[in-house]
Amino acid sequence: MTPEQRATATQVLYMNMIDYWYEVDLKGGAGVSEMYVEDGIFHAGPGKPLVGRAAIEQFYAWRQDRGARTSRHVITNFRAEFSDETHATTYCVMMLYAADGKPVLPAAPPIMITDLIDSCVKGEDGRWRYMERNFVPLFMGGAAPTVAPGSIAENFNNDRKS
Repeated sequence: MTPEQRATATQVLYMNMIDYWYEVDLKGGAGVSEMYVEDGIFHAGPGKPLVGRAAIEQFYAWRQDRGARTSRHVITNFRAEFSDETHATTYCVMMLYAADGKPVLPAAPPIMITDLIDSCVKGEDGRWRYMERNFVPLFMGGAAPTVAPGSIAENFNNDRKS
């Protein structure tokens, strides 16, 4: 990759991440599964990872069905490393502010500060998608993050990676 191609791809990957968390925070996450490859892996912490778009979509539907939740996923220190023109690994620090209920909620420190590591691939359609999204928690406290119930992983992950 030329330096210009690397800069452009890095900007696109950063914007994908911003768009992803916008959809989760302000629209409940419906449809973000399309930002993954068909058998993409979402591993947000304890428990089994979610494998495949259907499992990821079911997680966000379950999350919305729980009732009102206010969240803001704040990302910083974004970095992209490219193994070739169609494969990248991105790194950032994510701070999650979240609580059940509608705003205005009491202020509190982030409930989680995590390294977020994504394996990405550029498809034939020119779009970058997540092959795997992995959270590596550094600090946790306050309200609990929403973690997919094991039944979602079990129902969708049969015959797939775990």
